[in-house]
Amino acid sequence: MSDRGRQLKVGSLARVEGEGALRVVVADGRVERAELQIYEPPRFFEAFLRGRAYTEPPDLTARICGICPVAYQTSACNALEQVCGVELDRPLADLRRLLYCGEWISSHSLHIHLLHMPDFLGYPDAITLSADHRDLVVEGLAVKKAGNALLELIGGRPIHPINVRVGGFYSVPTRADLAPVAEQLRRAYDYAVNTARRAAGFDFPDTEIDDELLAATDADRYAIEGGDLRTSTGLCFPAADFRTHVVERQVPHSTALHAELDGRRYLTGPLARYTLNYRQLSPNARQLAAEIGLGEQCRSPFRSILVRAVEVVYAIEEALALIDGYERPGRAAVPVEPRAGTGHGVSEAPRGLLYHRYELDDDGIVRSADIVPPTSQNQAAIEEDLRRVVSANLDLDDDALTTLCERTIRNYDPCISCSAHFLDLDVVRR
Repeated sequence: MSDRGRQLKVGSLARVEGEGALRVVVADGRVERAELQIYEPPRFFEAFLRGRAYTEPPDLTARICGICPVAYQTSACNALEQVCGVELDRPLADLRRLLYCGEWISSHSLHIHLLHMPDFLGYPDAITLSADHRDLVVEGLAVKKAGNALLELIGGRPIHPINVRVGGFYSVPTRADLAPVAEQLRRAYDYAVNTARRAAGFDFPDTEIDDELLAATDADRYAIEGGDLRTSTGLCFPAADFRTHVVERQVPHSTALHAELDGRRYLTGPLARYTLNYRQLSPNARQLAAEIGLGEQCRSPFRSILVRAVEVVYAIEEALALIDGYERPGRAAVPVEPRAGTGHGVSEAPRGLLYHRYELDDDGIVRSADIVPPTSQNQAAIEEDLRRVVSANLDLDDDALTTLCERTIRNYDPCISCSAHFLDLDVVRR
């Protein structure tokens, strides 16, 4: 088969959030470029946050994503509470972590069962998959439903929660309110363990990434709702120094910015979290990871489904522990008075690190905002992985190469709408 003039096109990439295109240029048997072209219109959230009250960003930024709204609310609250000089009461902080566990459970289960698993079992979608593997889909939806139950109880509704505020919540549940959700989570735990074991039997292409890794870290537990930042080269720094190390630039082929960490390409997300924070996982989660063939590090994008499965098990276990030790907070929120300054906040969205920065004036009016979502941070790493995959598989026919490119992108569970500030596939061979 000649490489000259060969083009592959796919109208849209299935089983990811958002729309975009991929252009691959091959010359003389070598991949010159692999461009992930995110063409969704810019969202302008940072612009229309200017002039709003300091109380508004958690509600407004939650609308950036319907899959991980709690991540946006939490990073926003972390930044705003920092600039206003307040700290949550421990019961409120635990409740915020519990809410975030619900998002991890729901989002990861959606990705694993409905978006990613069909790739490994040879099905075009979850509907077709369910005809032959009904138990996998039913169990996955039950786990997702348990996560949604947490989001609805604590957040007010499962999509774009409305009960989160700077300083805590508008209302808090009782122990009795949490009891039915705990029962759902206990059933979901067994389903999640079964999913991890089943996924361990998938056929994984032998590929690894060598990019720098970046994730939040916490000395006492697996980082979810905050923490300092850590890299795979051993660098540690607070959220306030994020912009000292991470620089974004516009590229001609994408409405999402590309980010570099100290001048280098890097990756955030499940692989980074797991590799950098393995020791903070619970003993049960570490034992499960070993059982399904994961070591203390994982740099295989295709095995990210296993890391997500372990994180679901951890999040359910953590949620049950928080519910077991729950004492209803004496107040739903700590008082937060505005003051001038700049605050920085991070949290670990299911897809990776999410950074917020807000500058407030004396009256608590937002003068500037900066939001860096995980998919825009990962875009350069995704493109490099695609370049490697295409380079190693140029002998495949058009359909097979297209399918492999789509699978490669889905490994990262990109949230394209979040990153806009997949897939037309166009391969040019010359």
